[in-house]
Amino acid sequence: MAGGHGTRLRPLTATGNKHMLPIANKPMLLYGLEQLRDAGIEELAIILGPIKEGVAETIGDGSRFGIKVTYLNQPEPRGLAHAVQISEGFMNGEPFVMYLGDNLLKQRVGDFVKIFEDGGFDCVVGVSTVKDPTRFAVAEMHGDRIVRLTEKPREPKSNLAVIGVYVFGSAIFDAVRKIKLSLRNELEITDAIQMLLDDRKKVKAQTVSGWWKDTGRPEDLLEANQLVLEDLDSRMEGTLSEDTQLSGRVAIGLATRVSGRVTIRGPAIIGQNCKIGPDVYIGPYTSVGDGCTLKNVEIQNSIIMGECMIETGKRITDSLIGSYSIITNGEAAVPQGQRLIIGERSFAQI
Repeated sequence: MAGGHGTRLRPLTATGNKHMLPIANKPMLLYGLEQLRDAGIEELAIILGPIKEGVAETIGDGSRFGIKVTYLNQPEPRGLAHAVQISEGFMNGEPFVMYLGDNLLKQRVGDFVKIFEDGGFDCVVGVSTVKDPTRFAVAEMHGDRIVRLTEKPREPKSNLAVIGVYVFGSAIFDAVRKIKLSLRNELEITDAIQMLLDDRKKVKAQTVSGWWKDTGRPEDLLEANQLVLEDLDSRMEGTLSEDTQLSGRVAIGLATRVSGRVTIRGPAIIGQNCKIGPDVYIGPYTSVGDGCTLKNVEIQNSIIMGECMIETGKRITDSLIGSYSIITNGEAAVPQGQRLIIGERSFAQI
């Protein structure tokens, strides 16, 4: 699933598909694609909405990732069950995984597939405990048996949120045909799964092990970046000056030059063809995209996308900076520690 408008992530999504936003310098959609490939899936349909920019250009026919990719069009966001409906011909009666492209999880998707196959289920739906279940579809359980699904309930009956990983058999298509449009004027996948339950089909709610992250808001992107960087492997493909100080896990890409007084504290990743320094501090949980130039700046817990130029003399923290943005030092006195969410090709003085 790679549709939707990404309204909660604007202005970052004003010029492109939200699933192409980078987490640890890799488009988030690729994490799901690689999960599906590693689960043994060989054919993949990517559902695209009105904002398609970057998806097909990055993934192509899927051959370089070892998977065959087909693109299906969903002109309007009419719900996840509608996406299942328009993909029926592609599925050709076979069981399938539906993976929401803005979700990241540490557990392997292959685990869900195995549970589906070994248990002879009609549906396996991933769930995870959350602090605020009102933001999600919620699974109500009776013992270890799922009895009801409710979309974003005001008074949740449990704290088990439905995550963006589902395994379905062909019965889901009949269920989708039976449901009606919701108050949001969408065909809800929760209603379709509830129909499976009402029809006494075998449905399994599987709690995920390890972390899971829905990346619908700016703060979620930063937390996902932290979670992925926790497993970063150190890598040095660029060049460092004698004044560079590294600590923790740091990955620096090909042809990146670090010069002058520079301190990088990991986990942190810097892309290819960057110019870092002088007088730069890059703190933990920071991702710097390809082609960036950083001078006289402190940055931590932030995502800096590709081809940015930043020279502020100040500290930037907890920020998302869109590609091709320029941030310079303004003349007005401002407090230390700026938090920024800047869309692509922006110019700012701080």
